[in-house]
Amino acid sequence: MAAADLDMVKLAGDIKRWGQELGFQELAITDVDLSAYEPHLRNWIASDYHGEMHYMASNHELRSQPDRLLPGTTRVICARMDYARQTDNSLAPLQRRQSAYIARYARGRDYHKLVRKRLQRLATWIENEVGSFGYRAFVDSAPVLERALAEKAGLGWIGKNTMLINKQAGSWFFLGELFTDLPLPLDTPGEPHCGSCRACLDVCPTDAFVGANQLDARRCISYLTIELRGSIPEELRRPMGNRVFGCDDCNLICPWNKFTRISAESDFAPRHGFDAAGLVSLFSWTEQQFLDNTAGSAIRRAGYEGWLRNLAVGLGNAETSPEVVAALNNRREHPSALVREHVAWALAQHELPSSGDPD
Repeated sequence: MAAADLDMVKLAGDIKRWGQELGFQELAITDVDLSAYEPHLRNWIASDYHGEMHYMASNHELRSQPDRLLPGTTRVICARMDYARQTDNSLAPLQRRQSAYIARYARGRDYHKLVRKRLQRLATWIENEVGSFGYRAFVDSAPVLERALAEKAGLGWIGKNTMLINKQAGSWFFLGELFTDLPLPLDTPGEPHCGSCRACLDVCPTDAFVGANQLDARRCISYLTIELRGSIPEELRRPMGNRVFGCDDCNLICPWNKFTRISAESDFAPRHGFDAAGLVSLFSWTEQQFLDNTAGSAIRRAGYEGWLRNLAVGLGNAETSPEVVAALNNRREHPSALVREHVAWALAQHELPSSGDPD
């Protein structure tokens, strides 16, 4: 069926209904004009705030021009899927110095495949209705300005912490996009509702925010524990506390997350005790245990060496105990110079020489 013969208003309504049937909480549609966002992206890169994420600089033109990423694209169907498994947004777990804090999004199965499969199924349902059409699904897997597209589509607004915030659901959700050549009707962008609140900017333990909606990734704990491959700057190790993979502080403190909704997706439930695992226990994993226990997990992105590096910092910030000291000493001669460096730093935090005498 030719696009001109389709009732696009009805089709858009059907797409949103189908999306909810597939487990998405909300879908909205926007065009591909991101010219209003391009200066911000260019300035962010020019300031070197992207750190070692060189792909951000090399692909910035594709990010701000979706129709160059997939020629023929005229619309983007934006979808969000809640992932919260609890409504308690307390900062208390960050004070439990013997436990590892893993960002909530990474505690269950990796969301990329799940969300992409749902988008693919949505595309199939559309195809069954309209026939062959141009499309491609994206879930944080290509140069896509997903938050800009979602904001423009009306799924929320980009808050001062650079996260997308939804007035009815807060910010604990994943985003996905279906680029398409179907001339669907556009949804209306929402208005920002952060007001004078700056709780997210003030709570950041490493002062990564240089201003509202201005994040210096080089100081962000999520970047340090996931994207950075080398040594974590010493001045940022103490502020990291027990955060060993990602950071949720600016989400936990956001007043809009009082509207957090529990996800029904069982795949997002914590695995291997990732919501309360002890630092010593995680640090004892062999590389094979790491690979086995992070199969299908976003944590794999850090790599085993990065995992041990992060945990060594967490142990350096933990309360001194024979168990902590013994765990660090067991890695004192690790083959990786990166791990040895952070273990030595951790031992020094307990006022111990790298030889590790607990007395």
